Amino acid sequence: MILEMKVPSPGESISEVQIARWLKKNGEYVFKDEEIVEVDSDKATLAISAEESGALEILAQEGDTVAVGSVICKINTDAKAPEKTATPKIEEIKPEPKTEIKKEPEKEPVLETASYAKGTPSPAAAKIMAEKNISASQINGTGPGGRITKGDVLNYLAKGFDASAVSGWGGTRDTTRQKMSMLRKKVAERLVSVKNETAMLTTFNEVDMTAMMELRKQYKEAFEKKHGVGLGFMSFFTKAVTEALNHYPAVNAMIDGDEIVYHNYADIGIAVSTPKGLMVPILRNAETMSLAQIELGIKELATKAREGKITIEEMTGGTFTITNGGVFGSLMSTPIINPPQVAILGMHKIQDRVMVVNGEMKIRPMMYVALSYDHRIIDGKESVGFLVKVKEMLENPERMIFGGKSPSEVLLGL
Repeated sequence: MILEMKVPSPGESISEVQIARWLKKNGEYVFKDEEIVEVDSDKATLAISAEESGALEILAQEGDTVAVGSVICKINTDAKAPEKTATPKIEEIKPEPKTEIKKEPEKEPVLETASYAKGTPSPAAAKIMAEKNISASQINGTGPGGRITKGDVLNYLAKGFDASAVSGWGGTRDTTRQKMSMLRKKVAERLVSVKNETAMLTTFNEVDMTAMMELRKQYKEAFEKKHGVGLGFMSFFTKAVTEALNHYPAVNAMIDGDEIVYHNYADIGIAVSTPKGLMVPILRNAETMSLAQIELGIKELATKAREGKITIEEMTGGTFTITNGGVFGSLMSTPIINPPQVAILGMHKIQDRVMVVNGEMKIRPMMYVALSYDHRIIDGKESVGFLVKVKEMLENPERMIFGGKSPSEVLLGL
């Protein structure tokens, strides 16, 4: 029996997808419910599993754009499964001949280390490499067996420009063409439409990160031990944003025809850079979440986005977006609105600068923040007021974010 595998619908309004990657080879035997191919839509990546066991016949190649409902492969269910390699019987295994071993003087015990393939990054190193778009070939691992450690990656980043790392660059007139993914094309279309269809302006301010950095340093280890997730700055920013949106509801609104739709909740989109492009998973009802819940939610969604397991439902319906260009070293930028939202907050790199504090010059860790907004429904007064409110809350977290409670009560539940 020949079974035809068709492209399922990834969601409403999606009529075609692109074959991203075949997980199995042509002619290979596949088992029922085993993932065989990944397809990209303009919103997310979808893994398609085999409906039955059998031999795979691939009809659509990687990079092809195919309509939803079209046949991309066939499975011959009459094909026989490959035989398993026979395990030798115990009696067939002959023992090694004994040899006389000369006793050596006893030495100090040596701790055994795990065996890793050369160039394999540790989980912490892999995370930074993915965020900074660094390949394993660029780093010399100093861990066991040549494994790449977090320290190796940080040392590589600290060196900056290294002429030896680009020894293969230049000297030719070659070019390389690569077809844009559907996700990348959709992002491009949306960015152009935002510039053309909105009255987008950006206002800037700066935040003194001293108080947050001191709180984070003091409670970081206890917070992670209590909740199983690190205490980052994103949770503070998300909490400050949700409170500011309550004071300035137009920033949390959207335009629908000739009406303004105000949301009585805050679904916050967190921009995540992935190998397939920018994705914005949504934290639902972030206004009701604790700092720990926000950190856990962001970690879960970001991991799913980077692994290509995020669903369309998890990326739609946001009312406001936060993007952090600081993780890539950006000191200042103009973020672009994520429609149909009407505003987006941009975080940036923390930089020590000389500031005047109570008439004295002090070195402070400062961050520029940017609010891009649609001037059609948000006035300058509201945009500036919103950003000032966020700044005040972040610079006074104990009084404004913790609501008068002690940090240990809010962060650790004590």
